[in-house]
Amino acid sequence: MPEGPSIVILRDQVTPFLGKTIRRVSGNTTIEKERLADQRIESFRSWGKHFLIELPDFSLKVHFMLFGSYRINEDKSWAVPRLSLGFDDEQVINFYACSVRFIEEPIDLVYDWWADVMSEHWDPQLALKRLRAQPDTLVCDALLDQDLFAGVGNIIKNEVLFRIRVHPLSTVGALPASKLRELVAEARNYSFDFLEWKKQFVLKKHWLAHTKRTCPRCHIPFVKAHLGRTHRRSFFCENCQLRYGPEA
Repeated sequence: MPEGPSIVILRDQVTPFLGKTIRRVSGNTTIEKERLADQRIESFRSWGKHFLIELPDFSLKVHFMLFGSYRINEDKSWAVPRLSLGFDDEQVINFYACSVRFIEEPIDLVYDWWADVMSEHWDPQLALKRLRAQPDTLVCDALLDQDLFAGVGNIIKNEVLFRIRVHPLSTVGALPASKLRELVAEARNYSFDFLEWKKQFVLKKHWLAHTKRTCPRCHIPFVKAHLGRTHRRSFFCENCQLRYGPEA
């Protein structure tokens, strides 16, 4: 599943289409895609894992789910786009295996920009306040909660917890205040590291925990488990990542 930094990269890549008018629309989506024809693109925005296209009277939300992807000015010969937007000069943006929906309201009324870890409006104090209101939540679930950390996905979750030496089954309320602040800070810090490494095509080279077998600090096997409400994969060290909570 593309995480927030990958959506920021897409947003930047489609900048040349800003102000252009959609001339052709196709794809196997079931939404009323014809509405998009002859619409002028006013802005591209991102919120967490959502890619947003603002048009004069409504917006389009693209969510890439688990296996979604896109192509700019090219297509996949083996796949039919969920949605294809064609422009003058044969330019095109193709979206595959994703969810597309219309947003009728102004998107500033729909999205909480202060929860987006990649946004200039990100508010760490608000994140702390919201975390403290959920003391029994596991930290592995908290990091994946898009109302708390919009844009954080499983890679960022595993890497952040390894960076701050916290076990994924720790509870939010059991974390020392300093460790909770560290969790919030690193969720944003790692997201921007992710962004730079992704741009340089070296992201996987920098993974310390995600999909790894051995802890680079302790040189013992990592534990791999499907944890929390979402049962997403966690990779962690039982030695250097401390478990905070009543069962620790």
